[in-house]
Amino acid sequence: MSETILKQSLIPLAVFVGVTALAWVVRHLLFRLLHRWARRAGTTLDDQLIAALRRPSLFWCLSIGLYFALGTSALPAASVTYSFKALLVLVILSVTFVLANVSSQLVTASLRRAGIAIPVSGLSHVIIKGTVLTIGFVILLGTLGISIAPLITALGVGGLAVALALQDTLSNLFAGLHLLMERSIRVGDFIKLESGQEGRVIDIGWRTTRVQMQPNNVVVIPNNKLAQSVVTNYSLPEPRMAMSLPVGVGYQSDPERVERVLVEEASTGARDIPGLLSDPPPVVRLIPGFGESALEFTLVCPVRSFEDQALVQHELRKRILRRLRREGIEVPFPTRTVHLKPDEPADGRMRNAP
Repeated sequence: MSETILKQSLIPLAVFVGVTALAWVVRHLLFRLLHRWARRAGTTLDDQLIAALRRPSLFWCLSIGLYFALGTSALPAASVTYSFKALLVLVILSVTFVLANVSSQLVTASLRRAGIAIPVSGLSHVIIKGTVLTIGFVILLGTLGISIAPLITALGVGGLAVALALQDTLSNLFAGLHLLMERSIRVGDFIKLESGQEGRVIDIGWRTTRVQMQPNNVVVIPNNKLAQSVVTNYSLPEPRMAMSLPVGVGYQSDPERVERVLVEEASTGARDIPGLLSDPPPVVRLIPGFGESALEFTLVCPVRSFEDQALVQHELRKRILRRLRREGIEVPFPTRTVHLKPDEPADGRMRNAP
């Protein structure tokens, strides 16, 4: 009797060890093939996949060994059937969560490799992961033999109540989807809000959009508020933009000479000042024109991005000031002439006159 029990225990154990070892070898070979393919393709996707699959794949190897061991065991048929279902449920859940974790990174990397520009943000990752989890949940219900039609009906009735209770959350969610699909604001764009705050968009989430200000602070804006406000996007249609620099000189200065000096300094500065571009070439206009104490010119030159303006203006103003001084061109300061009229009495004589 004891020998029979021992044989009945040893056979499933041997099957478990043998099948698990074989599955582990196959796992090791697949990882090596993935490394070779990635090296030939010149991609780093293998690192992401292996990091995501390393631990779950060990569980899958154990599950395969346990599956075959249960099939060769002397357990009752009902126990084996329930064990198979429980094991299958665990495997489906494991595969679903692994795919949800790596799917967004893989889809984003594939689209970038194909040259398709899509906005990458927290909301897009949530959408991809939510889709994978929903598909895995439906497959799990089908595996357990649960019909999803009554569940969908119940969700439809309950969803109306949930939608009414979560109007603000759903409004932010759909506003975020609208921002992603319209692409009027993208992650990485430099924007100016209607309130006057300006910064770079670092994430568009399912509820809020985060904008990093230049002092390194983060402004959190609800998506529906952002979709309804007037926003200036300095990164559209392209990051390159025209910068205007006002310069005032004395009225005795020759306008053509001033124009030539400003164009030369902007052209030569494009080789030394980071962010200042030479194409298209700079232009000078006598605008706004005749000021109260100076001839007011405007130098227009291209810069690489909105954030480069501060450094470019700083360096370019120093160069222009030094050049104007060398050329003997006056940079006037505001002056005002005041004429004092003496106070006269009604009889026409000066007050306090002897």
